[in-house]
Amino acid sequence: MKNGIHPTSRPVIFRDKAGDFAFLTRSTATSDRTLAWTDGNTYPVIDVETSSASHPFYTGKARELDTAGRIDRFRRRYGRSAG
Repeated sequence: MKNGIHPTSRPVIFRDKAGDFAFLTRSTATSDRTLAWTDGNTYPVIDVETSSASHPFYTGKARELDTAGRIDRFRRRYGRSAG
């Protein structure tokens, strides 16, 4: 790799306030706000709107589609095919 062309990565906390969830990882993103982590060190914190703790797909609260109703409605509207 060439020196001097890559952004500097550092430890950053990503926090999902809706899911009350935070994780520490490396990132090139920066922030002026900081937060004390469980290891006693202070890291920049970036708030995100959605994470695996609050996304409906991962929490199991996803809205299920009524596929049987949609199929029946299609058949009523367009009739059954002769296939």
